[in-house]
Amino acid sequence: MSIHLTLIGIGTGNPEHLTLQAIRAMNAQDLILIPHKGVGKDDLAQLRRDICDEVLTNTDTHIAEFELPVRDKSTLDYRQRVDDWHDAIAAVWQGAIDTHGTARRVALLVWGDPSLYDSTLRIAARLDPAPQIEVIPGITSLQALTAAHATVLNEIGAPFIVTTGRRLCDEGWPEGVDTVAVMLDAGGSFDAIDPKCIHIWWGAYVGMKEQIVIEGPLNEVSAKIKQTRAQARADHGWIMDIYLLRKS
Repeated sequence: MSIHLTLIGIGTGNPEHLTLQAIRAMNAQDLILIPHKGVGKDDLAQLRRDICDEVLTNTDTHIAEFELPVRDKSTLDYRQRVDDWHDAIAAVWQGAIDTHGTARRVALLVWGDPSLYDSTLRIAARLDPAPQIEVIPGITSLQALTAAHATVLNEIGAPFIVTTGRRLCDEGWPEGVDTVAVMLDAGGSFDAIDPKCIHIWWGAYVGMKEQIVIEGPLNEVSAKIKQTRAQARADHGWIMDIYLLRKS
């Protein structure tokens, strides 16, 4: 018998980002799975625990934690590394669900929204038997970034591109757009582009109490962003940041 798997977008770690739909969905579950990402990153699991403490009123909903597998960096091919990692995560999910054999409604709390630069849906597709999947949308870090800076994502009638730090570094500025949103940057990928006439809106831990934001001409604030990012990562053991670049 397959399970009903609900993927609940929880925003960027702020319980106030939860929608009423998300709160109702959490309270309809038999089991909520929380990933633990290892030493130095317990804050990420604790944020999910805090959200559960804040909104769960159903005493029949159980919470179980699992160790998130580490991506094997020895495989040279990037896509193969990711595929292998997703297989490993799906196996851990399956084991956690099987351990709670009576649970028919299971949920995962997904950072941001399951549709944007998140692989939860791809991992869920690896479960066997295939679950019935329900998705609850959440506030993305991109929305939290523009809100934090009180700015807009796109110019009037103009397109924009959402990409990764790795691709910005490898491929440079995307063609055909003046606005680029960058996610999953390991740090300082904007150094790969000419900073002249580029404005940046940068944020880390956007929407959280630890939020840090910096904005200005890229050639004037890039060093400050990199220094601030390095210090924040050292302080917290992890960092999630995002930025918007626009040609001016």
